[in-house]
Amino acid sequence: MPAPRSYDPQPTYQPTDGKVLAGWAPLAAELPPGALVLGVDGPAALDWAALTDGLTHAVRSTGRTVDLFDVRDHYAPASWNRMAAQPVPADDPFFAPLSQAHVLDLFDAVPRPERPAHDGVVVVYGPGASLCEPDVLWYADLPKRYAEAAVSNGDLPVGVNLGRPGEPGDLRRLFYTDWPVVDRHRDAIASRVDRWIDTQNAAFPASLDGTALRSTLAHLARGPVRTRPYFNSTPWGGRWAASELGFTPRAGNTALGYELIAPEAGVLVGEKGGAQVEIPFQLLCVEHPEALLGEEVHRRFGTSFPIRFDYLDTMGGGNLSLHLHPREQYMREVFGWPYTQHETYYVTASEDGAEILLGLTEDADIDAMRRQVEDAIDKGTPMPVQDHVQAHPATVGQLFMIPAGTPHASGAGNLVLEVSATPYLYSLRFYDWLRRDSAGASRPLPYEHGFANLDTARRGEDVRKDLVQHPRTLRSGEGWHEEVIGALPEMFYAVHRLVVTPNATAPDDTAGRFHILNVAAGQGAVIETLDGRTHSLAFAETLTIPAAVGPYRLRALGDDEVRIVKALVVEP
Repeated sequence: MPAPRSYDPQPTYQPTDGKVLAGWAPLAAELPPGALVLGVDGPAALDWAALTDGLTHAVRSTGRTVDLFDVRDHYAPASWNRMAAQPVPADDPFFAPLSQAHVLDLFDAVPRPERPAHDGVVVVYGPGASLCEPDVLWYADLPKRYAEAAVSNGDLPVGVNLGRPGEPGDLRRLFYTDWPVVDRHRDAIASRVDRWIDTQNAAFPASLDGTALRSTLAHLARGPVRTRPYFNSTPWGGRWAASELGFTPRAGNTALGYELIAPEAGVLVGEKGGAQVEIPFQLLCVEHPEALLGEEVHRRFGTSFPIRFDYLDTMGGGNLSLHLHPREQYMREVFGWPYTQHETYYVTASEDGAEILLGLTEDADIDAMRRQVEDAIDKGTPMPVQDHVQAHPATVGQLFMIPAGTPHASGAGNLVLEVSATPYLYSLRFYDWLRRDSAGASRPLPYEHGFANLDTARRGEDVRKDLVQHPRTLRSGEGWHEEVIGALPEMFYAVHRLVVTPNATAPDDTAGRFHILNVAAGQGAVIETLDGRTHSLAFAETLTIPAAVGPYRLRALGDDEVRIVKALVVEP
C-alpha cells in the first residue's frame, strides 16, 4: 500500500499519444511545405504581440517567408456593442447577463487573406482566426486566472477585451461577455484544432498536437482526474492554505481556493516538472459529456459541469460579506444562467469561537434590515447583522445547507469547503463590515438584487432544522460507512461523507452519475477502478470520478480515520 503524501499543487497527467513540445521552433519545423495559411485562434486577453514575434522568428528561421494577418483589424466598427447582453435593469452597475453572442458577430463579413506565394506562410491570428478557413488551425490559450490578474493589475496593454482594441481592460466585460463568447467558440472548434498551445509564456509556449489532445481528453474523461488548484486573495482572506499547503499568493492571503470550478479549471498534461499544457476542464465535458457527466446529468445540464468545490479561507482573516445568491427564476431571467447557485459549507477547520452566519432570525425585520444596509452604505454605520441573521457554531465536520435566497457568510477563523452549484459570478451582497480595499474603495454592494431574492419564509427554528442537518447513515460495511450529511428537495445535488478506518476499503459505484471527492480529514486515500487505474488523494485534495468509471473502491491511507466529502447529482 502506498504511503500517504502531502497536498500536490501541480497534479499532472501524461498525454496518451505524442508528447508536449516546448518553444516555437519545433512547431515551425512541423508545418507542412508549400504555400500555407496558418490560423492561430484564441482569447483576446493574451499577449498576441509576443506570440506573433516568437512564431514569426521561428518560421523565418526555417527559411520561409511570413506575413501577418490580424483578424482584429477586420472586426466591424463598434462590434463590441453586439457582444454584451443587456443588463436588467439597463443601468445595473454591478452585473450583466452572460452573453449569448458568437465570435462571428464581431464581423460584418469574415475576411479571406490572400494565399502566399511559393513556400510562404500567412499567419492569421486573433479571436475568430478559425473562421478564415486556414489550412492549419492552432489554438493559443491562456488560463483564465492569468487573464483576470492581468486585467486587474494592468499587466496587458489596451485591447484585452474582445472587440475593444483601443480600450483598457475591464473585468466586468471579461466575466460576462468575453469568457462566455470565447468559451463557446473554443468548444465549437476544439474537435478540429491541429495544435493546442499554452501561452503562459508566450515567448516559449508549451503545446500538444490535436490528435494527442483529443486522445488524452478521451482517456481522462473515463478515469479519476484532478484539476490544477489555485488560490486568490481578497480583503477578508486568511492564511491557512499558505501555511498548510504552501500557496504564496501575490496579496499574501489565500481566501479563495479553486479546487474545481469548471469554467476556470484546467488539467495539467505533460511531464512532472517539465513541459506542460493546461487544458480547460470544460473540454472534457464538451468532447465526452456522457462519459464524464453521465447520460441523465448530460440531458439535464448539457455540457455544463454543475457542481464546484472550493475553499473559503478566513483562518487569520475576517468575515465574508453577508450575501445570498439568486433564486432559480431570477437567475434564469435576469442573469441568463439556466440553473442557480445553491451552496453548502463544510467546516474543514476552525478556530475557537468561529461561527457561520446562516438564515434569518425568527423576528428578523426586513424593513429595518434594508434601512440598516442603506445606512451602512451611505453613512458608514455598522450593521447589527445578528439582529437579522443567525450565528451557528462552526463545528468541524458540520455541513451547512445554503439554498438560493438564504443570507449567509462564513465568519473569521474558518476553513470552509464550499460544495456548490457551478454558477459563481452572482454574489448579491448586503453588507461587508465597512471594509475597504487597498485603494480605499468600499466593495460594491448590490443589495437591491439581494432583497429581490431574499427568502423570508425560512427563518428561526426552520433554519436549524432544515439547513443544519444531522448525518444519516446510508450504507455501511466492515470498517466504513457512508452517510448523507446534506440534502434538500430544492437542491439538485446532495452531499455525503464516507468514513473509512485505517486499512479498510469502501466500495462505491458512480451508477451513471459523476462523483466528486475531497479528503476532509485523515491522511488520504487511494481510489482504484475496475479498469486498473489508481489515483491517490491527499488531505484537502479534490478528485472527479467520471460517470463512466462505474464501480470503484477507496482504501484509507495512514493510521487515522479518513473522512471523504462526496457530492453527486440526485434525481430531479
